[in-house]
Amino acid sequence: MRLIIGLTGSSGIIYGVRMLEVLRDCKVDVHLIMTEWAKKCLVLETDYDLKYVKSLAEHYSDDSNMTASVSSGTHKTDGMIVIPCTMKTLSSIANGYEETLVARAAGVTMKESRKLVLVPRETPLTSIHLENMLKLSRIGVVILPAMPGFYNKPKNIDDVVDHVVGKCLDQFGVEHNLFKRWETT
Repeated sequence: MRLIIGLTGSSGIIYGVRMLEVLRDCKVDVHLIMTEWAKKCLVLETDYDLKYVKSLAEHYSDDSNMTASVSSGTHKTDGMIVIPCTMKTLSSIANGYEETLVARAAGVTMKESRKLVLVPRETPLTSIHLENMLKLSRIGVVILPAMPGFYNKPKNIDDVVDHVVGKCLDQFGVEHNLFKRWETT
């Protein structure tokens, strides 16, 4: 499997880092794109450094590198996840404003009819945010907000993060044991 992972500057960069760790362990070929604000959030919100995060992916491109392979539909992938996804990035994707590599790669993913999953982490949401999400959802983009479930009784922040990451992996059929599945008696 080959996935594009976009990390943007929304609070919640830990979701993206954890996604990369799990995909590495699952032997998924990852092309990572990080925005400048994602790099800033990495420093502000975690103890990870950029070198470590880059090491989790097979390929890396800066968000300004519009000549990267993932900017073309001829570069085959199984899809893309933007985690976390800022409202600015979501708006760019919803309106075809492909000025950055994350937005361009997402646009390519959509035009090639590949799966695109966006993980917004924002609250509260304005009508504009909701309209952009609805616009994308209507064309098949999966809007998967960072809303953890609590039926699995999380014990710590890692459990909460793993639930959201696992829900994203489910979208691509990637097997994992990040959370306990719902079972009724």
